[in-house]
Amino acid sequence: MNDSITTENSNKKNNSQERQQYLTFYSQNEIFAIAIVHVKEIREYSKLTPVPQMPLFIGGVINLRGAAVPVVDLSSRYGDQKSEVTKRSCIVIVEAPVSESETQVIGVLVDAVSEVLTIPASEIEPAPSFGSSFRSDFIEGMGKFKDDEFVIILDVKKMLSAKDLEILGKNVESPEAKSELPDDKAVVQENSDLIESEKNAQLDASEVDDNDK
Repeated sequence: MNDSITTENSNKKNNSQERQQYLTFYSQNEIFAIAIVHVKEIREYSKLTPVPQMPLFIGGVINLRGAAVPVVDLSSRYGDQKSEVTKRSCIVIVEAPVSESETQVIGVLVDAVSEVLTIPASEIEPAPSFGSSFRSDFIEGMGKFKDDEFVIILDVKKMLSAKDLEILGKNVESPEAKSELPDDKAVVQENSDLIESEKNAQLDASEVDDNDK
């Protein structure tokens, strides 16, 4: 009996490790993904408050429920040009691990959010050394989906270096930076809403398939 329970729990754990959900989005006409376990919410773009002495790829900070959160321009961080803000631009709020016990909440400016994908571990390949305009050392892997299409999976642990974090600590949390933050009025879609929306979409698709049979 106990052996049966142990085996069942082991199978569940293996399945959860083999399949993971990813939030996908666009930047500079390429599609990227971040494991949804790191995603807190998605916010519509709002004007960033500039902070002196910040790395060039950090466009500024936003007010996240009273906290000053730095926003990384994905295109500038991994490529060589700044993002062009449009009506579809969004800020994805993520928790980036900086140590075994600490995380740093940051915003990621993207051109547009796409969908939530479930990608088996067997469909994830190592990052290539060529073929993308983005630096490969920030890429965790290439996820295969649909008909031989690939999405670039980003390594959130490498979004900010130790030096970046030190600069953020000195400047973003300063009273001067916080005093210039606008009110937090952004439209938000939280992580749980993303997962629930994806589940509903999958259910609708399965119902359509059943009706067609």
